Amino acid sequence: MNEFSSLKREQMISQLKEVTLDLLVIGGGITGAGISLDAVTRGLKTAVVEMQDFAAGTSSRSTKLVHGGLRYLKQLDVKVVAEVGKERAIVYENGPHVTTPEWMMLPFHEGGTFGPFTTNIGLRVYDFLAGVKKTERRKMFSADQAFQREPLIKHVGLKGAGYYVEYKTDDARLTIEVIKKAVEKGAFALNYTKVIEFIYNKEGKVIGAVIEDQLSKEKYKVYARKIINAAGPWVDELRDKDGSKQGKHLLLTKGVHLVFSKEVFPLQQAIYFDTPDGRMVFAIPRDGKTYVGTTDTPYHGDIAHPTMNVEDRDYIIEAIHYMFPSLTITADDVESSWAGLRPLIAEEGKGPSEISRKDEVFVSDSGLITMAGGKLTGYRKMAEQAVNTVVRQLKKEDGILFSKSETEKLPISGGDVGGSIGFKQYKQEKVSEGITLGLHEADAKKLVQRYGSNVEKVYEIFQDKIEKNDQPITDSLIFAELDYAIRYELAYKPVDFFVRRTGSLFFSIDWVKKYKEPVMEYMKGVLNWDTEEKDTYKRELEQLLREAVTPVK
Repeated sequence: MNEFSSLKREQMISQLKEVTLDLLVIGGGITGAGISLDAVTRGLKTAVVEMQDFAAGTSSRSTKLVHGGLRYLKQLDVKVVAEVGKERAIVYENGPHVTTPEWMMLPFHEGGTFGPFTTNIGLRVYDFLAGVKKTERRKMFSADQAFQREPLIKHVGLKGAGYYVEYKTDDARLTIEVIKKAVEKGAFALNYTKVIEFIYNKEGKVIGAVIEDQLSKEKYKVYARKIINAAGPWVDELRDKDGSKQGKHLLLTKGVHLVFSKEVFPLQQAIYFDTPDGRMVFAIPRDGKTYVGTTDTPYHGDIAHPTMNVEDRDYIIEAIHYMFPSLTITADDVESSWAGLRPLIAEEGKGPSEISRKDEVFVSDSGLITMAGGKLTGYRKMAEQAVNTVVRQLKKEDGILFSKSETEKLPISGGDVGGSIGFKQYKQEKVSEGITLGLHEADAKKLVQRYGSNVEKVYEIFQDKIEKNDQPITDSLIFAELDYAIRYELAYKPVDFFVRRTGSLFFSIDWVKKYKEPVMEYMKGVLNWDTEEKDTYKRELEQLLREAVTPVK
């Protein structure tokens, strides 16, 4: 098994320099993670590199739902509905600790996008096409029933509501767990590792890449028989480097979400609702907060650093006032926010209405394979499609045969809990174990839900810290999670821990402000940062803390 520890980073780089890969995957979001897992389990010598932290782009900035494909039903895309519904169930069963069912209410109002009759039929068809299990099939509510379930929704013009299941996820942790599984199976994985140019043979075929370590600035070469560009919003930049950006290209749109405390926005029930301009927005309770989103506006700024602006914030607040008129939420009530980019596929000469939200594979004359577009829910199927392209090429070129995809029933890291049914029993047992170790029940539940079967290692670290250090249990728990993130999840910077490994900057921003200094001091000691490094990483965290609350003008 390869390493996935920030303490072993130099050894990991040394190993990567020495091997010739079957496949180099560029991009450590959910798409690249899925491709690396699919490839390594078929026997391909695989590496995945990411120029930022894993999931730092779109894959930590989504609506955090594994969608069932209901929206595609309006477009009569029956095949997509069936496939997405199936994939959602697979994602859930392979990682029930990072994906959980969430009942969603879709209220109907006079003049709204959805009505009782068409929605009832639509949800019934959806249940059938998506293979929804009996316990999660749609229900229909009268206006009174809908209002009882969520008293905050607009009562005027309310005609009833549909009730169906979506799946809530931690998108960044889902990505991390998929990559960890790939590493367990033998893949190499490195964050803060940027491809700066491609290497070609005499025939003009791509055979490797020049890579720059973003931490040490060291440059080195990695050779691979095949390269997949899975860089999300950056895929066109890599196609530019390859000289193959033509025809279809990316159109980026920005989506912003706002987070409020439960006291300010006491939502009881997840809601999918109309906005005044005819779009649809989610309001979802999570971890004692309520988050609302998303916007959908064209984006032309810094791809690595999308931010909320005043228009984004005010649009969402206006949507809240429209559907939840009893609330008096203002800009001052925004606790945190995040902005993410959707990489949509556009084609020269086609209008905005013809922009595709599906995934596509492009193969350039040099042999560079690009995986573009797609959705979080379909990551495993997209990976299978991309790796199928690779194995077909290798079979044609060298006669090498690789197995078919094995990921449909492969638990991701932390998912060895017996599926969704087994996880219920596992969670009970491990929460009891955590309480025995001295944890509060709520903290133990949070840990088991966050780490799944890997919680045993977190408990082990926690117990060791309790025995060795004269610290309060709260501090021991924080440093146990931090230690786990550094040693087993390749976290190197404070933002890795606070944003991608725990989601705290979004959902516990005051906790981040309280513990940022001790966390940075701990990381400095363990990772041997110098003063300049610490100052750089501190500024980076402080900037994200500001931008989470204050719109960029």
